[in-house]
Formats: sequence, structure tokens, C-alpha cells
Amino acid sequence: MNATFEELDYRATPLGELTLWRRHALSVPGAVVYEVRLAGEFLMSSLVNDSERALATRVLPRLGQLPCDVLIGGLGLGHTAQATLQFPQVRSVVVVERLPEIIDWHRRELVPLGRELSTDPRCELRCADFFALVGGAPERRFHAVLLDIDHSPRYLLDAGHGSFYTAAGLRRLKEHLKPDGVFALWSADRASDGFLAALKDVFDDVETHAIDFYNPHIGQRDTNFIYAAGADGIHGMDKRVGRRGTEVTDS
Repeated sequence: MNATFEELDYRATPLGELTLWRRHALSVPGAVVYEVRLAGEFLMSSLVNDSERALATRVLPRLGQLPCDVLIGGLGLGHTAQATLQFPQVRSVVVVERLPEIIDWHRRELVPLGRELSTDPRCELRCADFFALVGGAPERRFHAVLLDIDHSPRYLLDAGHGSFYTAAGLRRLKEHLKPDGVFALWSADRASDGFLAALKDVFDDVETHAIDFYNPHIGQRDTNFIYAAGADGIHGMDKRVGRRGTEVTDS
């Protein structure tokens, strides 16, 4: 790549203009970064993925060593899916992505993890609306549901997602979990008291992980949040999870 910036793909989507860029990272000499923008706003970067990976690595150990099935809402650049597949007990992963263009990037290997995810027999990349899927009757139930689509429960990519972040929406999601299942949500900022109240109303145990990391895009430390909640039975959230509402800082 000779140019500092290279546009790998551009598409018009129902959510706005979607672009995939590849560029040299001036803040990290020698590094090449892949960036995604949607409707003119920065969406994600391959250079910053600590918290996306932590969505899997901080949650899936709760499930123990028995074979498990995982549903992921949002494909992005694939870091959560890759981290999930690194657990040997994970026997299947269904990644639900609304934008077919993003799935196409992986299948065409335009993004670094594309080939790895597209060829792993345990991994299904499904083009669908995650929120419509979990809002309906379950086709099957999962040991874990990991969600990384909106910036946060308050900062949504689509206003239509809002009903999910209510107690009623979370109850519908819970029907897609096995009795000992775990739900986890990635958020760029701290969730509102209203969302946390809804989460605690629906699930027996809720834990907040503050993921602290160095963000080279802003040249300083940054923090994202993961909210993990256990369904009835608490097989996966039992003694390995603290009291209801516990916060843990990871760095």
C-alpha cells in the first residue's frame, strides 16, 4: 500500500453511507489500521479492540468447560467473534450482522480476520436484524449472547433499537438463553441508571466491567464498559460472579 489512505469499499446502506478504509497509523509507526465509518461517523478501528475482545474473554469463562453455543450481535471487524472462537469449548458461533456489506468484506478477505472467520466451520455469519431476531420466538437457545451493535444503550445507531434496552426487550432476549445462560453488552460509555435498573429487573446477577486501555487515536487512556448478566439458574454466573451489581475494573 503506497497511499497513506486507501478506500477499500464504499456502499450506500439503509443506515447511511458505509466506508472501509485502510491507512498507515501515524500514532503507531509501522502499523496499518482498518477503519469503518457509517453515515459520516467513526464506527470502529482495528487498532482499538481491547474491549471488543473482552466482551468474550471476560464473560465466556463463566460457562465452564462444557461445550457451548454463542450468539453474537454485530460482526464489525470480527474481534469479538475471533476471541470467542479461541475458547476450545465453544462448539458453535452465530454472528448476526444487519449489513450484508460487512459480511461481504469478510468473505472477500478485505479485512484482516475475514478468512479466519469465514472458513471456521464453527462460525456462521448470518445477515439478519439482531433486534428483530431476539424480539421474536427463539429458533434455538444459546449459552451466551454477546451484543456489540450500538455505541451504548443511549447512543443508538438506529432509533428502532431503543425498545430492546427496556425490561420488556430484555425479557424477550432472555427467552433465547438457556437456563444457565449469560448475556453481555459492550458499551462505549457508562450505561444509564434506567438501563441498569431494567437489566437487574430481568436478570438475577449483573456485573459491570470497566475495560481500561490505551487508545492511540486520542493519545491517552480510555474506558469502555461491558455489562454481564446471568439468567435463571446461574450455572455460569454462580460463585465466579460477585454480588448483584458488582463492578470490576479490567486493564
